[in-house]
Amino acid sequence: MRNYGYVRVSTKDQNEDRQYIALRELCIPEENIFMDKQSGKDFVRPQYRRLVRRLKKDDLLYVKSIDRLGRNYTEILEQWRILTKEKGADIVVLDMPLLDTRRGKDLMGTFLSDIVLQVLSFVAENERSNIRQRQAEGIAAAKARGVRFGRPPLPLPENFQEVYRAWRGKQITLKQAAQACQMPEGTFYAKAVRVETQTGR
Repeated sequence: MRNYGYVRVSTKDQNEDRQYIALRELCIPEENIFMDKQSGKDFVRPQYRRLVRRLKKDDLLYVKSIDRLGRNYTEILEQWRILTKEKGADIVVLDMPLLDTRRGKDLMGTFLSDIVLQVLSFVAENERSNIRQRQAEGIAAAKARGVRFGRPPLPLPENFQEVYRAWRGKQITLKQAAQACQMPEGTFYAKAVRVETQTGR
């Protein structure tokens, strides 16, 4: 039996020390701790996949909390099944002692563990949904205040007005106008429309 640990943070800027410290206190070898700096929305994570390939029957996997494993309710349950049923490994969630598959291998223990897992998995995904909703509401509020998102538009080339007038006067084609301004035809046309909207032409 080998002990493993899994650490996940959502972004490269987040600190993983809290999870690492908890796993090191269990004397898990450094080479048996796998870490992904990636969102928990799915399980397409390189280090997690390496870990699953490494796990053997009766190995023990520690995670700090259920949301470190993932935030997708359906996929958490599916991965739990794969790890415990197909791989034959045990899982311990440090922040939730009831989620320890080494205990209560009888029918009642398994039943209680399954209930706790489903509730926590639901909570993890619900929190993810709430985060998305708060982000959407924040963006909508910012837009209502006039905050603009994305890169600022590039300034018009110096010859744009001259080329624009020639194009509108049918002296040159759209393709020629775009080439003269060194931009794609669609970009030139969009900028021309914007100019007309702003000037009321």
